[in-house]
Amino acid sequence: MMSGRGKCRWVSVLLGGMLLTSTAGAADNMRLHGALVFEACDIQTGDENQDISLGMTPDHYFYLHQRTQGRAVNIHLVNCDTTVANNVTATFTGTENAGLPGLLAFDAGSTAAGVAVGLETQGGRFLPLNVAGDKTPLNSGTNVITVSAYLQGEPGALANQSITRGAFTATTTFQLDYD
Repeated sequence: MMSGRGKCRWVSVLLGGMLLTSTAGAADNMRLHGALVFEACDIQTGDENQDISLGMTPDHYFYLHQRTQGRAVNIHLVNCDTTVANNVTATFTGTENAGLPGLLAFDAGSTAAGVAVGLETQGGRFLPLNVAGDKTPLNSGTNVITVSAYLQGEPGALANQSITRGAFTATTTFQLDYD
């Protein structure tokens, strides 16, 4: 199985500035090893690091509807070679919200509170954080993985009407596994 990460994963071994000298009678005492891999697809330039705006939502919206509509997020896979792999699986990782397990917590420094970020498929199926999604068949050439991001009020904050207004950021990393 091969894998790649969002936010550009670079796998390399660098041996620079290392001077190996030999002295009389020195035996081999270092073994270097690794793997060069060929991934089935490339992530389209610009999709490896995305900044997605979820807009402004009034706090009272959550008290009425509990969550917002999803906002589509696309990951474009290009130059896909189905002789290398036939399927891709996406996993989104990050810090889970304590009140809504499986949803993404806001980053430190956010002033908003009582709300989390959820991910779902285009069909509306929940995609929990830190759990591999379903296998998606690859086509040769270009493929698009689309998920939706939404905001959801924490049960306690909804019950107590204690959502805190303010700005927020939330960060997830996606990993693509090919087979």
